[in-house]
Amino acid sequence: MGKPLVAVFSGAGMSTDSGIPDYRGPQGLWRREPDAEKLVTYQYYMADPEIRRRSWRMRAEIGALAAGPNAAHLAVAELERSGVPVRVITQNVDGLHQLAGVPERKVLELHGTARAVVCTACGARTAMEEALDRLAAGDPDPACLSCGGILKTATVMFGQHLDPEVLAQAVAIAKGCDVFIAVGSTLQVQPAASLAGMAAEAGARLIIVNAEETPYDALADEVIREPIGTALPKLLAGIAGG
Repeated sequence: MGKPLVAVFSGAGMSTDSGIPDYRGPQGLWRREPDAEKLVTYQYYMADPEIRRRSWRMRAEIGALAAGPNAAHLAVAELERSGVPVRVITQNVDGLHQLAGVPERKVLELHGTARAVVCTACGARTAMEEALDRLAAGDPDPACLSCGGILKTATVMFGQHLDPEVLAQAVAIAKGCDVFIAVGSTLQVQPAASLAGMAAEAGARLIIVNAEETPYDALADEVIREPIGTALPKLLAGIAGG
């Protein structure tokens, strides 16, 4: 019998140990500063230069590019290296799964990446570092160097749709995996959250690792409330050894 296909579905809670704030948790950014949601809402961002300037300042202050993978990310990469077939579906835009060593082709970024910038007019894609360098040099709202269009992070903002091709791949993985581990996600943002239900309906073993209750706990074969940084490495080591 072959090794089980493991799907790891990661949310914001996966990266809090790396110093990246979660958005919807009890101490989440949206609860502390509800107005901050406008900074990542497409319609506000495109229409209001002041929102864009604040959004760029937020990117610089959060320092997401400086964050490194934590024990949970490293454990997923270790599982992949052990020979267990692994696919990562992430709601995160921090790129930490890849930095931990999971091959790019095995990571599906549902909400895009904050490590790149895209022009909303011509589609030109450049590195986030370049935009932040321009910001640091005194340009509060850097425009596209190719066409002068509005730049935004290569992430899916509120008010934008997920890439249908990426979502279709995620659905196929959820329906085809043997084990689906939802980690650090409130499982409230649709359509991404419904992947957990699809996996369970298709017969996968559903494991939820999250500090708070989720709408899918009742469907889960196992719910783990312990801290992700210790719980996930222990869980994945058991799968690798099994």
